[in-house]
Amino acid sequence: MDRKLRDTLAHVAPFAAWIALIYLPGSPSGWTYAARALVGLALFLGLRPWRGYAPLRVRNLPLAAGVGVAVFAVWILPEMEWASRWPALQEFYLKYAALPWGRLPEVVSPPPYAPETCGWPLAVVRLLGSAFIISFIEEFFWRGFIYRWIIARDFRSVDLGVFVRNAFFITALLFGLEHDRWLVGILAGLAYGALAIRTRDLWAAGVAHAITNFLLGLYVLATGQHGFW
Repeated sequence: MDRKLRDTLAHVAPFAAWIALIYLPGSPSGWTYAARALVGLALFLGLRPWRGYAPLRVRNLPLAAGVGVAVFAVWILPEMEWASRWPALQEFYLKYAALPWGRLPEVVSPPPYAPETCGWPLAVVRLLGSAFIISFIEEFFWRGFIYRWIIARDFRSVDLGVFVRNAFFITALLFGLEHDRWLVGILAGLAYGALAIRTRDLWAAGVAHAITNFLLGLYVLATGQHGFW
């Protein structure tokens, strides 16, 4: 297998498998998420997309943590109770800036990943999988591969610190549309992308993404706002 194909497969296959496994029978449920997490982790560790990248630079951790916390705050603030002080604005956000095509977020009952539904072990797997598996899989796919592939088909020839406006915004747009809260998803894509470019450290973007997802998971478990999951 030549280098270009191997690198492409390493960046794409874990994410493609994760998306494909969304359609497992019975999904969404605790066990199907656990299956996606195990398959995604196995492919990520087996294919090692990080080969050829510099390791995480400790000096980038404070900035990564700040970005991760900021994205978490932006993700939940429009749907928190305080935002109901501006009901028209909140309704507009929920109808047009959360789920695509004007659909309002729905409460799934029973919530598939709630501890009382699937049990605490699978709920913890949901938390850890979203924080420490899919976050890094997504960063190597979106910022490591897609952004640079748009710039040049030999994507590994593109330096992580290169900023190309069209590629940057297209990647953030696609990343946002992958998520149900598409507007804040786009903002998250912009933030993680800017972090990767500024630091030239894809691991830093992964850490920021992991912090966002971990805080969001803790928020869901603490408040019962399972619509975010």
